[in-house]
Amino acid sequence: MTIDERRKMQQENVTIWSFFFLEGLAKYPRLEIVLFIFSLIMYLVTLVGNSTLILIIILDSHLQTPMYFFLGNLSFMDICYTSASVPTLLVNLLSSQKTIYFSGCAIQMYLSLAMGSTECVLLAVMAYDRYVAICNPLRYPTIMNRQVCAQMASVSWTTGCLTALLESSFALKTPLCGNLIDHFTCEILAVLRLACSRSQLMDMIMLVVSILLLPIPMLLICISYVFILSTILRISSAEGRNKAFSTCGAHLTVVILFYGAALSMYLKPSSSNSQEVDKIISFLYGLLTPVLNPIIYSLRNKEVKDTMKKLLGKI
Repeated sequence: MTIDERRKMQQENVTIWSFFFLEGLAKYPRLEIVLFIFSLIMYLVTLVGNSTLILIIILDSHLQTPMYFFLGNLSFMDICYTSASVPTLLVNLLSSQKTIYFSGCAIQMYLSLAMGSTECVLLAVMAYDRYVAICNPLRYPTIMNRQVCAQMASVSWTTGCLTALLESSFALKTPLCGNLIDHFTCEILAVLRLACSRSQLMDMIMLVVSILLLPIPMLLICISYVFILSTILRISSAEGRNKAFSTCGAHLTVVILFYGAALSMYLKPSSSNSQEVDKIISFLYGLLTPVLNPIIYSLRNKEVKDTMKKLLGKI
């Protein structure tokens, strides 16, 4: 290879794209109208459901407890997560261009990573909250006071935002040999597939962050629920066991939905790598999980249902 050819390759490698094309399901144009309607409905339900849950928690003094404080954070996070990607998705589903500017792509990638990473930590914090409430009920008000809850929420948000900043900044600095993203959004794995060459540093960052935010919080959640289950089984009355199970059931359901989708995308073997499957999982995860969270917590929680009935009665 001559010196001129090498220089040409280097110039191509450091190309900074001003915009990207989001392919999505452009190969199936008939599905795009169906996906638009489905996405729009899911987005509106997400906004209404999570906003209503936050409003209920603020208005009802009985719900101003640590569990509902963290649940309010989770609902706000879901609103931010969907708002970072769904509006662009809706526009592109109806547009023939399907483009996004570099700045928009950067913001979308960062917010999606930040909200998803924060939720990983927050779900572990909520598991600890349930552990203290069931295993140490007499000390619960002392251990989980307002200051401790605020600190735990701050740690969750800070961890998520910093790890997202680390991942997105390195991903966007990676030389890309194309600007056609085979995805609905600027999802980090889809963007990195455009890299001119594999970066060991980027791979290491992704691996460390994935381990920090997926297996470790999952391990803490599992340990918490081992102690919770052990305590519940020692409760003599059936009513007491049912009440304890109901307070944990909603959280455990959300954990299974969230980590199931996240693990399938970020920690699966490379041999099973399929972009079409990734797109479908990411699409469903990004739309269904934020919708299901308020529904799950509302349907499985008597206090939330009673508060909603009171508010509807007043209206």
